[in-house]
Amino acid sequence: MRRAIAAALAAGAAAGFIAVTAGPVVAEERACRGSIGARTVDNLRVPDGASCTLTGTRVKGTIKVEGDARLVARRVRVVGNVQAEGHRAVTLVNSRVGGSVQVEQGRAANVSRNRITGDLQSFANRGVQTFRANRINGNLQCKENARQPAGGGNIVGGNKEDQCRRL
Repeated sequence: MRRAIAAALAAGAAAGFIAVTAGPVVAEERACRGSIGARTVDNLRVPDGASCTLTGTRVKGTIKVEGDARLVARRVRVVGNVQAEGHRAVTLVNSRVGGSVQVEQGRAANVSRNRITGDLQSFANRGVQTFRANRINGNLQCKENARQPAGGGNIVGGNKEDQCRRL
């Protein structure tokens, strides 16, 4: 009987250990200052005031560009979104984005020759916005930008709206 109780306690303790140590899988966020080449990362963040250049990089999550930060991304693959708020400049060229591209309340943006599964959105930016030769499955939406966005040749599966209706 004691052996049965001891075995039950040991099994219960082992199960409790597994339950306590097995937690949710959390993707890591990497801060980018400088350059990243042909590597794979989880989520990527360009911190306030930093500059980041990506060339051939694969991002399994989302890219976030923070205040006064600069992103130059060429030939990148992003599973999630590219989100910039209060940015200095965002350049996204010859890339694939599995989610949406959102540039808001910042300065310049150049989004050219990309495949975007979601929407391309440009809201309340002060600098030059250029959107050229993109293939967008969702909508191309531009509102309240200080300058009229430039570009053209975009193939849009949804709607071209407001300031971007002629692009």
